Amino acid sequence: DWQVVAGEIRIDAGEPGLLCTTTQFADYVLRVDFRAAADTNSGIFLRTSPRPKNPQGDCYELNIAPPDNPFPTGSLVGRKTIEPAARVTDAEWHTYEVTASGNHLSASLDGKKVIEYVDPKRLGRGYIGLQLNSGRVAFHNIRLRPLGLQSIFNGRDLSGWKTDQAQESQFSVTDEGALRVQNGKGQIESAATYVDFVLQLQCLVSGDGLNSGIFFRSIPGDFWMGYESQIHNGMIDGDPTRPVDCGTGGIFRRQQARSVRARDFQWFHKTIIAEGPHLAVWVNGYQVSDWTDRREPHANPRKGLRLEPGSIIIQGHDPTTDLSFRGLRVVEMPSRR
Repeated sequence: DWQVVAGEIRIDAGEPGLLCTTTQFADYVLRVDFRAAADTNSGIFLRTSPRPKNPQGDCYELNIAPPDNPFPTGSLVGRKTIEPAARVTDAEWHTYEVTASGNHLSASLDGKKVIEYVDPKRLGRGYIGLQLNSGRVAFHNIRLRPLGLQSIFNGRDLSGWKTDQAQESQFSVTDEGALRVQNGKGQIESAATYVDFVLQLQCLVSGDGLNSGIFFRSIPGDFWMGYESQIHNGMIDGDPTRPVDCGTGGIFRRQQARSVRARDFQWFHKTIIAEGPHLAVWVNGYQVSDWTDRREPHANPRKGLRLEPGSIIIQGHDPTTDLSFRGLRVVEMPSRR
């Protein structure tokens, strides 16, 4: 009986189980506020499978439970119990902040570190799950910051990028250290290739309703042959839920952005996560697309599911193109094991 009420995710009845993210995450800082009844047994599952069977093997369960529970609040179920037990006040909001980095996990409760754990059999990635076991619990202010991203643009020159398919586009580095693309059509392509990754960047659209995109898992050396995360901040009748031409963060020709969260002439943030056939995009911290490619495998992602390594491409769309990019950073996601 999961519900969203007054900006909270609430649960107090139903079969025990998890409400899971649709995206898998690997290394991150996760912050979650929770409120639980005194007798509640709940938890936050990290790097979990959708239906974990063994908290010692296929997830990390950061518990929410009374002090007399074998794994009271702050403990990792089946892995490590904290002593003395952390005390949480019934029906008051409390905050977990969890850092998962490699095989190391640590967590604080209301600003005080409560647990550290090193797993000799590291789980590489997995979903985040909110648990109903028994009792009443609510969650809100759930925020995640990925870790381990490395810069792929140095802010000085175009090292690490190929311009042999620039065509009509002009690529330059501004005095402020941004990568600027003008005119088109054309592309600039990363020399490195990636399969499963987290990509973050900032973008500035210097015109009204200009069109561009970020291509990924692209066929190296080919032109505009990849999955495309659209850049287009236009709206129909000023309605953010009615994007023009797929909308910023939409998966072009696959899934329209559910809301336009960026604005022209303002820097905005974009996060792209590709893990297996699942693709997801956030704009300014708001998830705008969530798509799973269920097509038959194909070397060309325009025609089918591509799981081979591919380059990252920044698109110069047409003669009106005038966009700038900075803070381009990426990290490859590890396998689950």
